[in-house]
Amino acid sequence: MSLTSSLHSLKISTSSNTQFLHGTTPLSLFSKPNFTPQNPSFSCLPPIRAMKTMQGRVVCATNDKTVAVEVVRLDTHPKYRRRVRKKKKYQAHDPDNKFKVGDVVQLEISKPISKTKSFLAVAVPPRTRSKKVEAAAAAGDAGGGDNELGIPLESQQQQQA
Repeated sequence: MSLTSSLHSLKISTSSNTQFLHGTTPLSLFSKPNFTPQNPSFSCLPPIRAMKTMQGRVVCATNDKTVAVEVVRLDTHPKYRRRVRKKKKYQAHDPDNKFKVGDVVQLEISKPISKTKSFLAVAVPPRTRSKKVEAAAAAGDAGGGDNELGIPLESQQQQQA
């Protein structure tokens, strides 16, 4: 009983400067502050979309309206920190069966068409060569052969002699 009487003799006032006695502080003061950044709406900037299209080569076109496309990307090796090629095959929808093996296509993400197909195969426009390369190719063709260095081949030398 002496212990309880000594506890009652201690005067703990709730009006003191500390608010942490007996749980008198409301929980809202302990919670994290609700920080909401003010996001100004920029109507001129497009939304960020990650990896909506990929580019690859058709490796199988035997199925009807489906092509298998192999996409090659570079990734760092986890142990050796060297860049290695990673290949992955995707099934893509080809509604007109116009792609053959070896064609370069672009894969666009779409709603799932079947269990394995969720990409649409789109033709990639051919690359435009620079004017210097076209001029060099035209000059090489005018020289009468596929000679890149401009030096006549041995077979051409024998024909001229």
